[in-house]
Amino acid sequence: MDLNQKSTKENSLDELKKQYRQKLERLSGISCEEAKELLLAELDKDLVEEKALRIRKMEEQLGQESDKKARELLLSSLQRVATEHVAEVTTSTVKLPDEEMKGRIIGKEGRNIKALEAACGVNLVIDDTPRIVTVSSFDPVRREVARIALERLVADGRIQPSRIEEVVKKVKEEIDGIIWEAGEDLAFRAGVVDLPVDIINLLGRFKFRTSYGQNMVEHTLEVVNIGRVLAAELKADVELVKKACLLHDIGKAVSAEVEGPHDQVGAEIARRYGISEEVVKTFEGHHTGNFPNQEAIIVYLADTISGARPGARQEDYDAYLNRVKELENIAKSFPGVEDAYAISAGREVRVIVRPEEILESEMVNLAHEISLKIHRELKNFPGQIKVNVIRETRAAAYATAETD
Repeated sequence: MDLNQKSTKENSLDELKKQYRQKLERLSGISCEEAKELLLAELDKDLVEEKALRIRKMEEQLGQESDKKARELLLSSLQRVATEHVAEVTTSTVKLPDEEMKGRIIGKEGRNIKALEAACGVNLVIDDTPRIVTVSSFDPVRREVARIALERLVADGRIQPSRIEEVVKKVKEEIDGIIWEAGEDLAFRAGVVDLPVDIINLLGRFKFRTSYGQNMVEHTLEVVNIGRVLAAELKADVELVKKACLLHDIGKAVSAEVEGPHDQVGAEIARRYGISEEVVKTFEGHHTGNFPNQEAIIVYLADTISGARPGARQEDYDAYLNRVKELENIAKSFPGVEDAYAISAGREVRVIVRPEEILESEMVNLAHEISLKIHRELKNFPGQIKVNVIRETRAAAYATAETD
């Protein structure tokens, strides 16, 4: 076959293809390009369904394999470190013997109250509340110094600027000693030795510090004990976990003085005072999800378990409402979502979707996308938040009675 014959045959084949394509387009009523788009759309739909099926299958397999072991491990950890501690809040009020004492605390032209506020670095609130003075300060140590000093001044009866300075100075010295003893005791109970003096002092400040109403000494010890048990069960470095758990919230000791996330502030403090880089990296990412080793994951789990267990924490009512609203708004930001409701004290969000916009096969993907956005954008939520996507189709018909 010469080249001319071959070329003629190829041209005739191309012509036949063109004729058949045109015939198919006439019979189907759609063009070739439209057919391609339909095919690709169907393929996309199949891929979405396949993805959802695979996610569901993997979740079921992982759940069956890990649930039993995880439950046994967590129950063992919690039973071995069980505590009767309940949330406590540091008091910031001082009771007075009578209403006349308020005038003596204020002093002539406010000299006494100004001297006390300046010496302690706090604000004193004297209002219409009977026989009560409120001590206000973001620094829990300053607040405690002011509270004790004011109680002693009231009991002594001699309230004047020079006497105020004398009493406050003495109370500060006593508080410094209490902080040192509390820091040493916390490190001893955690089983961690050879800590720098400055770190021990910062740990001692936890005695007067609370977070969500949970006392920081009790929380820290609980995290250390849970982490120790988990590390032993998982054959991890127990000593590394204990030290990282002890220091994981060290940044909260200076939260009233230094701006920034407490985990990052704590890491800077630890490095400044010579804590090893391995320990710092192990606790540095317990709120950012950066886990360089197995021990870092254990620190994160221990902190989460301690903070999320029932009765461990209290939360400001306004902060709770804002968190719930933010949670609902995150869910509502996705296309196809009709409404969202946070339930179970913000530990679950139920997402109602429009069935004409969200297919059943897309529900699993949507739940995962919402949970990822919550993890990225919602700050300071305890434990886990369950995302429950609900798709409901309703049909209605009306029966009309016959009329004569």
